[in-house]
Amino acid sequence: MRSTKIWGSGVLALTATVLLPIAAGTVWADPGASVDYAGASADGSRIASSKPTDARNLTLQVYSAAMGKNIQVDVQQAADTSGPTPVLYLLNGAGGGTDTATWRKRTDVLNFLSDKNVTVVQPVGGAFSYYTDWRDPDPTLGVNKWQTFLTEELPPLIDAALNTNGRNAIAGLSMAGTSVLQLPIAAPGLYKSVAAYSGCAQISDPLGYNFVNTVVAAGGGDSKNMYGPQGDPEWAANDPYLHADQLRGLDLFISTGSGLPGEWDTLDGPRTLPGAGGLINQLALGGGLEAAANYCTHNLKVKLDGLGIPATYDFTPTGTHSWGYWEDALKNSWPVLASGLGLPA
Repeated sequence: MRSTKIWGSGVLALTATVLLPIAAGTVWADPGASVDYAGASADGSRIASSKPTDARNLTLQVYSAAMGKNIQVDVQQAADTSGPTPVLYLLNGAGGGTDTATWRKRTDVLNFLSDKNVTVVQPVGGAFSYYTDWRDPDPTLGVNKWQTFLTEELPPLIDAALNTNGRNAIAGLSMAGTSVLQLPIAAPGLYKSVAAYSGCAQISDPLGYNFVNTVVAAGGGDSKNMYGPQGDPEWAANDPYLHADQLRGLDLFISTGSGLPGEWDTLDGPRTLPGAGGLINQLALGGGLEAAANYCTHNLKVKLDGLGIPATYDFTPTGTHSWGYWEDALKNSWPVLASGLGLPA
């Protein structure tokens, strides 16, 4: 399936080269420096600037020709920069990394990944977009061409600038738990391994459609601008459940909780929204969202099993749609991601 355009987020809290490639380590030398790039890809996309934030982290401004604007891209350098490294594209949920509900702010996964020999790339943007290419501009969410950005514009720029070895993985939660199943179908061969946490693959099914519509509406968007009204053929064209045969050959990790309260659902706990209201939100909204994702994901397992496509599943007996469980899931998924990236588990 080549998508006609798609995108997403998480509700709770809810191929030309760059003309001036940089050797690994070069841009990290002076955390106070700002580096500009004179090169551009054939379509006009380019790394407009880069700025190290510390010895390991770099903030890029990447111009997307498809969206006509700069996109912030946060990079964590691999543990060993003496040679080319693989890349993990790590997508956030509904807020697209523009709010406080992010991997960096809600978990310790970047610290967990810091001793791994993988370059971690996090786009910042795409709130409530499902990281897809939308059919039409949205009055609230604007122009969304995230599938094009993530599969065509960004990877060749990252590869040229950051001394990578061409092996990629992608992981995402909630909204992005759907997106990371769509993107490998849209761009065969781009990723070797995929980890989807608490996503819903069957977006053209009534339950899945309502899941997507709820997320988009939470950001003020109109999902008709994404794939048209409910029942439009574009929903089926971009449904990874219907096109699950095209996930064959990937190292897959797929996880959800049940929606029932678990260890991370405690009053003012380290991974719980603050206060009694936050806990109630996490139990009620988070429980309902996770139960829906759990239903979708078990259906995906049946589909993949019927196709003879292997995957690693992590179905926990408890767990709401919240950060403690996603942090656990990412850590549990590392052996699968590492396998595709050619790294030790």
